[in-house]
Amino acid sequence: MTLLQRIKSIIIGAIMIATAIMINVNLEQGYIILLFILAAGLIVAGIGSLYYYLSMGRFIVGGRMFLYRGLILIDIGSFALTLSDVPRIYVLLYLMFIHTFSGIVEILRALESRQYGARSWKLKMSHGIVNLLVVVACFIFRKYPETLVIVYSLGIAYSGVMNIISALRKRSFIYIQ
Repeated sequence: MTLLQRIKSIIIGAIMIATAIMINVNLEQGYIILLFILAAGLIVAGIGSLYYYLSMGRFIVGGRMFLYRGLILIDIGSFALTLSDVPRIYVLLYLMFIHTFSGIVEILRALESRQYGARSWKLKMSHGIVNLLVVVACFIFRKYPETLVIVYSLGIAYSGVMNIISALRKRSFIYIQ
């Protein structure tokens, strides 16, 4: 990770922690802020995927997947913007699905890293386990309307802390001679 990437990761982590605090301070407006952040993140990721497809992805094998991913992410992000009037349980289910998928992927990545002998597998494993614990907390406290906002803000704060830890951690480089 270059110095610029480390600084960018630390800034993103700090912004995530500040956003989580802002959401927790104002629980009434936290739901609207949560939906906006979720939708904006999905739309930005979709635009990034479309940009990659238009610049390089169309020339590589399987590059059309970036086009499809970009279109789907923009569509899901646009859909998330319309969820302000629906019952919060649907958004809670939406977030539970995202955290479940993310947790399973992180755990599988950690197991693969462990198999290859990497030392960072414990950090990845803890991130995956925390994502699955967030899903369990969402399921247990699903009847309380503030649960969605609090759990999501805690997830944002944890991801911000993980970004900062990842940026500050020493990396070892293997040079092939």
